Amino acid sequence: MSGPDLAVVAGAYLLGSVPFAWLVARASLGIDLRRAGSGNVGAANVQRTLGTRRGVLVALLDVCKGAASVWLAGLAGALPPAVSAAGVAAVAGHVFPVWLGFRGGKGVAASCGVFAVLAPLPTFAAVAVFFAVVFATRYVSLGSLVAVVVLWALTFWQPRLGHVSLAAFTVAAIVVARHRQNIVRLWRGNERRIGGRRAEPPGATPRPGGES
Repeated sequence: MSGPDLAVVAGAYLLGSVPFAWLVARASLGIDLRRAGSGNVGAANVQRTLGTRRGVLVALLDVCKGAASVWLAGLAGALPPAVSAAGVAAVAGHVFPVWLGFRGGKGVAASCGVFAVLAPLPTFAAVAVFFAVVFATRYVSLGSLVAVVVLWALTFWQPRLGHVSLAAFTVAAIVVARHRQNIVRLWRGNERRIGGRRAEPPGATPRPGGES
């Protein structure tokens, strides 16, 4: 990868690092989102802590920064593999933001923006799967996990999207790793659903909820 391409990837990381969830929470009510709700710096925690309107706003901003990172990389003349790498860097920036001591969100909304530009049709299908799973189960975390795997699978079977498929695999690995606690709770049956408290096993002490 050439020097200019590396600069593009670094710029995408910095753009992805912009912590919209933290900024909205701080600007709205002076809240440090890392110390509210689940402590996750993402749209779901904003929604549960500050309400649906602000949660949707943050999700849209995260989608936009993901899309912008890829669009700007292409505009800068980066080669296609570098454009895909910029998308991965933007998601990594969201998850590990330099501005917040590398403690960020889980990368789902930012990933949606990245692949909406890199692979629109697979992304549309993955988003449809996300909403279908969430509608059927009311688990946002499960919808997120299934969606990133579906996205990778759909890009994998399209040879012309080789570098995009590699980016999708990398992003899916990041998202799954960030959802490891959600996976444990899903397995145990005590993950919180939309519109309700997470069910705890008999005799368990209630704990703060987590989200995707």
